[in-house]
Amino acid sequence: MSLKIILAALTLGLSAGATSALAADQATIDAARKEGELTWYTTEIVNQHVRPAAAAFEKKYGVKVNYDRANPTYIELRVITEANAGKIQADVVDGTATSVMLRREGHILQWVPENNFDKQFVDPEGYWITTNAYVLTPGFNTELVPKGTEPRNYQDLLDPKWKGKMVWNATPVTSAGPGFVGTVLTSMGEEKGMAYLRALAKQNVAAVSSSGRQVLDQVIAGEYSIALQIFNNHAWISAQKGAPVSWIPMEPSLGVLSVMSVVKTSAHMNAAKLFVEFLTSEEGQILMRDAGELPVHPKVPPADPTLRPDGVHFKALFLSPEQIDKSMPSWAKTFNEIFR
Repeated sequence: MSLKIILAALTLGLSAGATSALAADQATIDAARKEGELTWYTTEIVNQHVRPAAAAFEKKYGVKVNYDRANPTYIELRVITEANAGKIQADVVDGTATSVMLRREGHILQWVPENNFDKQFVDPEGYWITTNAYVLTPGFNTELVPKGTEPRNYQDLLDPKWKGKMVWNATPVTSAGPGFVGTVLTSMGEEKGMAYLRALAKQNVAAVSSSGRQVLDQVIAGEYSIALQIFNNHAWISAQKGAPVSWIPMEPSLGVLSVMSVVKTSAHMNAAKLFVEFLTSEEGQILMRDAGELPVHPKVPPADPTLRPDGVHFKALFLSPEQIDKSMPSWAKTFNEIFR
């Protein structure tokens, strides 16, 4: 797919007349219970969503969920290593580009559950379905940067007063410096974007090899004033718990989809399919919302509607998993050349 994304009023709201997905058939449920378990390689935060979702599924169906949390690149490498050793341990995988990477290697099943999602949330070829959306923005410590004094746009980030006070993840994922690079180049164009990135490099943004969530935690702890390219819902969740943090609706922000797929050689195929169906059902999406994530089910709005771009007060560039997979090597190369 082309990387030319239209900066438009793209929202995650769906048709009000849509109905929820069909319930799992009894034969699949019985077969899943006989299999007894499944293994989920996930990029989701364990305490925030993974553990509650697994517990709810286990309670409903009596099928155990084993899970292992890692970043998308690690999941891809682990699955490929396991495949080369003769057996992939995972039954389902998720992430913003994990499914595309592993499909290329022949490890993803061409299957998605019955659903009534908008077409942008389901792979037209049937290899993945979206579980939730992410919006990547800056976040800031409200004790170090009082509200009203935070940078509001990309140009503001070049103010000398922020030099040495900003941080981002340095790994090749969307919630990191390379993802920020992609946002800038996509929205500003090559010439203006590269000029901006070179100017930003003079701000000495700290680069750490950790997750976007961990980067935000460092800002909450006061180690830095501003975190770039963090998940805005993570800042919202922490603020609800009393942490001195807020997020900035910087335009355009980067919007990405977290998608889930079944592994082609799954040893627990029925349990895997039942689990994906559960997470994308209305019930599963309510769990997603209650965890502070941005669900995509037509009947389940986010806990805080302001987190979701509405195209008027808050605009975002949304990239598909295929666009991320295609562009990330170039973005990472540019990031390393300019910022490392």
